[in-house]
Amino acid sequence: GLINYSKALSKEVSPQGVRVLTVSPGWIMTTSAKRMMERIAQSSSSTIEQATQSVMDALGGIPMGRPAEPEEVAELVGFLVSPRAGYLTGTEYIIDGGTIPTI
Repeated sequence: GLINYSKALSKEVSPQGVRVLTVSPGWIMTTSAKRMMERIAQSSSSTIEQATQSVMDALGGIPMGRPAEPEEVAELVGFLVSPRAGYLTGTEYIIDGGTIPTI
């Protein structure tokens, strides 16, 4: 719903110079995600690497072989708000390492 709303909003406000973009990240290895991996590893008597792999498997796999780092998402957002992306509006940017196939 939010993506459709954003597309519709972009059609309304883009003529006034306001760009509307959506960023849809996959699994991000935040500090909280690291703590979750530690808890999973501890409760399953496994390593953090094994816990991370089990989460990736539960997500259906991440073709890049790892979750994203927060800085990688920040770099995308930094580009999208820069003048270099000034002609972009009404689009969704998925940054999930290929987890969800897109058409």
